[in-house]
Amino acid sequence: MNNAVVDETFAEAFPMRATRIVVTAIDEDLVRIAAAEFCGNASSVIGCDAEAGVERFLEPSQTIDGRPGVSILAFAFDRESLESAVTARVGQNILTCPTTACYSGLTAERRKDRIKIGSQLRFFGDGFQISKKFENQRFWRVPVMDGEFLCEDVAGTVKGIGGGNLLVCGRSQHETLAAVRAAVRAIDDLSDVILPFPAGIVRSGSKVGSKYKALKASTNDAWCPSLVGQTATELQEGEQAVYEIVIDGLSTQAVATAMKVGLETVRSMPGVLRISAGNYGGKLGPHHFHLHQLDDPNCGVPDSSKD
Repeated sequence: MNNAVVDETFAEAFPMRATRIVVTAIDEDLVRIAAAEFCGNASSVIGCDAEAGVERFLEPSQTIDGRPGVSILAFAFDRESLESAVTARVGQNILTCPTTACYSGLTAERRKDRIKIGSQLRFFGDGFQISKKFENQRFWRVPVMDGEFLCEDVAGTVKGIGGGNLLVCGRSQHETLAAVRAAVRAIDDLSDVILPFPAGIVRSGSKVGSKYKALKASTNDAWCPSLVGQTATELQEGEQAVYEIVIDGLSTQAVATAMKVGLETVRSMPGVLRISAGNYGGKLGPHHFHLHQLDDPNCGVPDSSKD
């Protein structure tokens, strides 16, 4: 049984605004296509308008209209940015996909915690759209060429957390990749979190800033095996590959749980030598997830918020 070293360090995460939408369609194939299109180019807010990913796929018994569905989480720095990104993505990738409908997966009592989706996309109906209210929920029926696109008027938002992470160091690319794939599968079973990068894995970990003024971020040279001897490296003897798992979540508990599941999964995998985490000494964000304290209920809670 492998027993990789776990560094005495922390993952540094930052506040975001988050929402959940539920997309349904006539069959699972179209649900998966719609989800993939919505979540495209949504890995990192460094270069994307939002970070988004599939939280879980839903059986017909779990959706409002009794059809196959998917729950998607999306994150941005503030409510306005989130509204812009989600509405554009629904308009371009859900409205256009055959048979889909879009519903809010979160409710919010206060107007300032809501984002407008259907209330903006309704204008595509060119005056033929119809409003329908069911109890406290308002929906828009927008005529399209295969019938109607049903979209909820608004979606709720909550405070979210972006940037929870694990750095998995291994003796070969093959073994390290197998380990992080196993961790991704385990984390995918959890609620309230997503892994926004392709396949849930980051091979191009970044640091803040660059020698080129136009770039906000650049390759994390301290963790690149090919640069050992050319830069101040963080790598230890035998470490030939590093993959990062980045986690966004709806609460500190959700992120800490996902990190713990991922850490416990990779720690016993062949070829994994060490598990670490990325931080900037506390300068990036207030949420510090210490790898040896992931069971602590206060893990990730900013010091000023703790009892």
